[in-house]
Amino acid sequence: MGYDLKIENGVLIDGRGADRRQANIGVKDGAIVEIGRCDGVATEVIDAEGAIVTPGFVDIHTHYDGQVSWDDELAPSCFHGVTTAVLGSCGVGFAPVRERDHERLIALMEGVEDIPGTALAEGLTWDWESFPEYMAALDSRPHAIDFATQVPHDALRVYVMGERAIELRDATDDDIAAMRRLLREALDAGAAGFSTGRTDNHRAADGTPTPSSEATKLELSGIARAFEGLSHGVLQAVSDFDMVESHKLFDAEFDVLEAMVAAADGHALSISLMQRGNDTRQWRRMIARAEAAVAKGLNLRLQVAARGIGVLLGLQATFHPFMGFPSYKRISSLPLAERVARMRNAEFKAQLLREKSEPVAGDGSPIPPIADQFLAHLDFVAMRLYRLGGDFDYEPDPQRSILAESMRSGIPALELIYDAMLEDDGRELLYFPIYNYLDQNLDAVHEMLCHPLALPGLSDGGAHVGTICDASFPTFMLTHWTRDRVRGPQLALERVIQMMTGDTAAFMGFHDRGTLEVGKRADINVIDLAKLRLARPRMVNDLPAGGRRLMQDASGYRATIVRGERVIADDRLTSARPGHLVRPGRLGRRNG
Repeated sequence: MGYDLKIENGVLIDGRGADRRQANIGVKDGAIVEIGRCDGVATEVIDAEGAIVTPGFVDIHTHYDGQVSWDDELAPSCFHGVTTAVLGSCGVGFAPVRERDHERLIALMEGVEDIPGTALAEGLTWDWESFPEYMAALDSRPHAIDFATQVPHDALRVYVMGERAIELRDATDDDIAAMRRLLREALDAGAAGFSTGRTDNHRAADGTPTPSSEATKLELSGIARAFEGLSHGVLQAVSDFDMVESHKLFDAEFDVLEAMVAAADGHALSISLMQRGNDTRQWRRMIARAEAAVAKGLNLRLQVAARGIGVLLGLQATFHPFMGFPSYKRISSLPLAERVARMRNAEFKAQLLREKSEPVAGDGSPIPPIADQFLAHLDFVAMRLYRLGGDFDYEPDPQRSILAESMRSGIPALELIYDAMLEDDGRELLYFPIYNYLDQNLDAVHEMLCHPLALPGLSDGGAHVGTICDASFPTFMLTHWTRDRVRGPQLALERVIQMMTGDTAAFMGFHDRGTLEVGKRADINVIDLAKLRLARPRMVNDLPAGGRRLMQDASGYRATIVRGERVIADDRLTSARPGHLVRPGRLGRRNG
């Protein structure tokens, strides 16, 4: 047999949880046609000696909904082994849409996901109205990797209800029927699912709540009936469960989501799971409720992040500790170099450090109230604030915190934060894990990842571009959890690969990918695990209208292959663009 591509001498980890083994892979016409000796001649050969060979990673939680319309790379996900990205998470997106609502949906995405509105306004092509038209427009442009789309509740609600959606009015029976019809139309055309957002931390650019945040049980259940009789499609929800230690409120919110998945005719719902500061036991109650729901026959899974969920702070970032201080506000519009020069002035520094932060959240601002709490208690925050540096560990020892450094040096924590932000000519970043790091370690995350209902998710690729770069989660899953962790137990490499490939692909109904098997798509990673490294996040100005975003590179990916074509070669993007829209209802079932 002749091959288009042959991968030789690698150690296969097949995505099914089986033990690793030495074998070659033969690829022809975008599919795996042989695993074993593969004696045939190949047009291209990749030597995987010393490397692991895995399925391509399936990231089930991204926000490339706007970027995908103008950008063919979908970076940084493409640099971290992702071969399929799922868009349309958390209820925000850009279809269906009427022309009069373009700016409104941009404001929602800008506020909720910290994507510059100017970049969206310039970059979005808007050559669609309906969701099927949106999918067709995206699929007409080749991309480096594959992507799938979920129908966002906010856009759906605005399309049907107009101003009443923004005013958080209850949907009428006719509204619900219209949303259900439009969702079914999208699912029939190949949409991967439906997402909704129910958290007070999500705000539009003008500070108003998201349209779906207070949707009733009746509305969500009525929309979910669109899944009846379909063989594909999932639901996704994010909720803060009221962020208080009230079992009554928590249970009432969980009841709403249970009713939604119960109405979805057996289709699966994934809910974001994290350890929150306001209620440190909430994540355990979520697991208990999820287990009880599954015991009743409901199809429910929990999306778990790979590490602490927080923000990167700096003078180039969306947030930093001094953004509300009067002296800083007077220079905030200056170019970075000029701000740094002013801040290095001893008199300016002394004046600013005598001040207190003014409020930055509230009406008219997309900044969540938690930011004001943060700015008002910087001395306390310093206990969980870390310099990022060049050799940073995302499970940092508390002795590396700004507070610990302050106690050792005798320098006030606020002054240390100030000086740290000026390092590297103002490009230094500080790491502040808000969720999943309350115990100053990742033991809670380890417990979450080990739960049988867990799915790796929440990378938010394409979103929060001025505050995080969690699209690097797949690389972190490999480096930290299977190789580098020293402050607690690690995870088996085979299991981590299975979670990011076979498990996520199966959950989404992507039956043609996710495992290394004959007949499956040739979406493959060749990874030098011993050399795999995460680079320090950096700010780049490559969005439309000069918009900034954080980028995090990786080294150790010898090859990332999509549909048999090499899109990453030795950590660099090639010119190949084999990626297209995935329509899960039209994919073949697993062979055998």
